[in-house]
Amino acid sequence: MSEQTLIPAAPPEPDGQAARSPGVNAALSVMELVVAQGPLGLGDLARELRLPKSTLHRICAILVARGWAIRDEQGRYQPGVRAIGLGSRAADLPIVSGFRHTVSGLMAGYDETVCLAVLDGQESVFVAIEETTQPVRLQTWVGRRSPAFASASGRVFLAAWSPESVAAEFAGRPLVTPTGRRLRDIGELQEILAGVRRDGFAENHEETAAGLYTASVPVVNEHGTVLAAITVCVPTSRINPARRERLLADLLDAGRALSRDVAWLPAFSARRR
Repeated sequence: MSEQTLIPAAPPEPDGQAARSPGVNAALSVMELVVAQGPLGLGDLARELRLPKSTLHRICAILVARGWAIRDEQGRYQPGVRAIGLGSRAADLPIVSGFRHTVSGLMAGYDETVCLAVLDGQESVFVAIEETTQPVRLQTWVGRRSPAFASASGRVFLAAWSPESVAAEFAGRPLVTPTGRRLRDIGELQEILAGVRRDGFAENHEETAAGLYTASVPVVNEHGTVLAAITVCVPTSRINPARRERLLADLLDAGRALSRDVAWLPAFSARRR
C-alpha cells in the first residue's frame, strides 16, 4: 500500500487459555454477546454459545450481582453499570485522543462525520466519532457495528490479511451487505481487497447505508500492523469527483499522521469465541 507497509495477518487464533480457564472464558463470552446483541435471555445465550442453561444461569447471576449485567422483567440480560462505565474510559485511550487531534483539520476543511473504527471478530466497530454540524448526516453512534467484508473500515483491516486467511474466513458464506448488495463470491471480495492494498484506502458506495459514501484509511503501528481505521462518512449528495479527490488526499495524510503518533502502540484485536 502506498507509503505504508501492512503486515498481512491472519485472524488471531485461540492460544489454549480458554481450555485452561473455561469459567472465565464462558463469562467473557456471555458479556461479549450481551454487549454486541443484548438484551438476551438464557435461551438466546445457550443457543449462541452452546452452553448449558444451568451454567449460564450461574454466570449471569454473578454478573448481575457484580453490576456487570442487569436482568429485565422479561428475564433478559443487558450490560450493567460497570460494563457501561468501561465505555466512558474510551476517550482516554491514546489512539482516541490522537484521533480527535488528528482529524480536527478534516473537520474544519470538510465538516463531514469522521469515525475511528477497530476490528472485533468479523465486524468493524466505531469507537470514536467526530460529527458534522450539517443537518443531513449519517446517524451513527459509538459501538455501531458493520460487517467487515462490507464496510470501508472493515475492508481496510481485511486488506492486511493474506488472501488465504480471507478465504478461510469468508469462502462459502453469503456475502450480503446491509443495503442488500450481494457480492458474487469470495473472488469479488478478494478483488476489492487487492484494490485496497494497491490504493492505500477503501471506499464504499451505499453498501452499509443508502445514500452514503464512505472512505477509510489504516492506522498502523511501527511494525506496520493495522490498529484502527479512520473513516469519513459523506452523504452522496455532497460528494463529487473533485471533492472526492481532495478528501482522499487529506484522509491519507490524516492516516499517516495518526500512525506516526501511535507508532509505539502494540497490536490489538478481538475475536469473539
